Amino acid sequence: MSTATEPSRLTSTELVQKHQSTVWRYLRYLGCNESQADDLTQETFLSVLEKPFEQRCEAATAAYLRTVARNRFLAVVRREKNGPTPADLEMAEEVWSQTPGAGSDEYLDSLDDCLGQLTERARQAVDLRYREDRSRRDIAALLDMTEDGVKTLLRRTRDVLRECVERKVKGP
Repeated sequence: MSTATEPSRLTSTELVQKHQSTVWRYLRYLGCNESQADDLTQETFLSVLEKPFEQRCEAATAAYLRTVARNRFLAVVRREKNGPTPADLEMAEEVWSQTPGAGSDEYLDSLDDCLGQLTERARQAVDLRYREDRSRRDIAALLDMTEDGVKTLLRRTRDVLRECVERKVKGP
């Protein structure tokens, strides 16, 4: 018998529908390329559905799914021996969980607007790195820059995008 204070339990389909895009965005935030994020999102839900967990509230469910996804990503990183460290991922989780609306459509819409405000060179670098998953060496060759120049350009561009998105989401 269910009480009024007990949260409603989502079906497997509802769980996936409600949280799939956020898990995928979280994996991209951690550093997965699109293909990895697709695969790891699927693996996350398969793992969760094989051994159902107790759904307490939406925030706890989301946190649990992020933990499973992060652990799946860590397994890939360890196997490939490259990528972020577990400490990097813990720090990323802390920032994600403290950012209201992280992974929401509002952030993505704001990011699209901010991307449109970048210089052509910065936009090309972002597209090459994050859409095409190109290395700094490839980007440097394509943009006639040094690898260090690409690294600096991407770091500065990420800072500009973060500040722009935060301004748009927080409003005036």
